[in-house]
Amino acid sequence: MSKQVLIIEDNDDIRENVVEILELADFAVLQASNGKIGVELAIKNKPDIILCDIMMPELDGYGVLYMLNKNPETATIPFIFLTAKAERLDLRKGMEMGADDYLTKPFDDIELLNAIETRLKKKELQQSQYTNPLDRINGLLSKNNGLAELKRIITERKTRQFKKNQVIYYDGDKGNGLYIILSGKIKTLKLAEDGRELMTGIYTTNDYLGVNAMLANEPYADTATALEDSQLCLIPREQLDELINKYPDVARQFITILANDVRDKEEQLLHLAYNSVRKRMAESLLRLHKQNNAAEGFKISREDLAAMAGMATETVSRTLTDFKEEKLIEKKGSLITILDENRLAKMKN
Repeated sequence: MSKQVLIIEDNDDIRENVVEILELADFAVLQASNGKIGVELAIKNKPDIILCDIMMPELDGYGVLYMLNKNPETATIPFIFLTAKAERLDLRKGMEMGADDYLTKPFDDIELLNAIETRLKKKELQQSQYTNPLDRINGLLSKNNGLAELKRIITERKTRQFKKNQVIYYDGDKGNGLYIILSGKIKTLKLAEDGRELMTGIYTTNDYLGVNAMLANEPYADTATALEDSQLCLIPREQLDELINKYPDVARQFITILANDVRDKEEQLLHLAYNSVRKRMAESLLRLHKQNNAAEGFKISREDLAAMAGMATETVSRTLTDFKEEKLIEKKGSLITILDENRLAKMKN
């Protein structure tokens, strides 16, 4: 069965050209000459993917995306903006609202078809991931109907792709929900008064971001950034509140996660306050080794390691060199492999 594409574009020539290309590629095509008609067609037909111009009469592209995101039946449809070069500065707004991709006009046939095929394949991959067990969710929701309910909520939410070094949220931003990491790796940072960064955590697949902000109804307390290309799902606060109120076990387990997170941060502060440079480095390396299950090593930049261990980058370089000469680690570029875990463990105790 052919995939259905909705094209929303007020320029007749561009719209008709796109329709012709897509029909030749065996797509079923719906078309709208303005945003208002486009929203109506999307809600009625629920296409597999939507292409939408930004600047349009009646309702612009941002308005279209906002309206579709409010509707659970259309919120998960892949959405690609069509934009003129002059509008590229406005793209961040669209991506933050949940757009999946954009094409800059003029684009050729191959660019168009590749963008559509890529998004459709990622959608299929995401749907298959929802059937895989999320280990911490299974532990989180015990043996009640909360597991099915949370999985339903995740399935209805659009996942977002974050490129390496892209910020997920900033310290002080309003805590608007809970992020679940479906793939990739995220770091959280606090900025000290002297301008130095302190890494407060590293999170990987099936971990949660923003538990403290959610439970305390406060802004995010640190800045979260992607350490590598990552895929996250945001569950809005309103849905979480409803789930927590309905399933008390969920609330208790979230509190447990938060308590463990607080304990880890307290231990980190103690290490920073009282441990020597070598102990701090050993503790940081072992923590990374454990988090990554890194028999083959793990990658981390000198700057990130400095933020994690609470030391200057020059000190990181000297200490790593010492560890390498002592055959505690092997280092090739940003790849670090632990050679003697026992000796490092004794050093941090």
